[in-house]
Amino acid sequence: MANGPQSDFAKNNGWLAPAAEVATVNSSVVTQRERLDSFNQNRPLLFAIAYRMLGSAADAEDILQETYIRWQQTSELDVDSPRALLVTILTRLAINHLQSARVKREEYFGNWLPEPLVTAPRQNPSMAFELDESLSLAFLLLLERLTPTERATLLLREVFDYEYSEIAGIIDQSETNCRQLLRRARQNIKEDRVRFDATQEQREELLRRFSEASSKGNLEGLVALLSKDAVFYSDGGGKAPALPRPILGAENIARGVLEGLRKLVPKNLLRRPAEINGQSGVVSYLDGRPFSVFTLDVRDGLISRIYVVTNPEKLRGIPLLESFPS
Repeated sequence: MANGPQSDFAKNNGWLAPAAEVATVNSSVVTQRERLDSFNQNRPLLFAIAYRMLGSAADAEDILQETYIRWQQTSELDVDSPRALLVTILTRLAINHLQSARVKREEYFGNWLPEPLVTAPRQNPSMAFELDESLSLAFLLLLERLTPTERATLLLREVFDYEYSEIAGIIDQSETNCRQLLRRARQNIKEDRVRFDATQEQREELLRRFSEASSKGNLEGLVALLSKDAVFYSDGGGKAPALPRPILGAENIARGVLEGLRKLVPKNLLRRPAEINGQSGVVSYLDGRPFSVFTLDVRDGLISRIYVVTNPEKLRGIPLLESFPS
């Protein structure tokens, strides 16, 4: 991803740090249409970075909009590498956002989970970038352990294949510091990083059996599907039914799920299978609107993590029932 020689271009724009030397500048004028075209061409990459950085599609879209505004406000010069400058603007905006959002997440009611995405192409055309484990709720939740700069370094290096020299320019750090940031990031998530060794068919089968056992109130059947150290997370944000703390252990989860179905979940939900962040999942609907998103992780043939999002603010991007394939 080499981006060519660098310049003092960004120094003349107050929204970038003086050390940000990210693009070659030529003398020809760039039209607004050309800027729009460059932005749209790079939009899938920009969204992919922003969503993984923030764990929120809504926040990612806000960052993309701000990136476009600042891209339009740059000097009336032809930038040799629009992608390099756009990624730099976006990444720094995302880092700033995370620094301010950390306090809000510490004050969040109950468990904080990333905003789920329906990633099947027919349902979300904007998800043109490659789907992999870095899009999973498990990985995004793990990234919450990292500082914003560690998070940016890990994603740019391991997910998007940027060189250390490029990352250094993007986050305004030396290459040595970038290597240290990556090393710390890897250490902080190493023990709990999930490796996805289950096939899609195995996931779908476990999801089917879990749904069947739940609907029948089969406690033993649920326990048999869960690993002993399984964890159940639910996120209602204080606005919808959810448990304020994770449930630990197979039997505790099974009992909690059955009790929750009896006490918290409406009886007239309609459920649709869906690809959620690249993994098998279920979207439940109440009166045609998304009520919850359910997805899981699999390890050694058993369910190791369950994620349920009911916070309505995080379900705004989920298709309505009328537009969702049956």
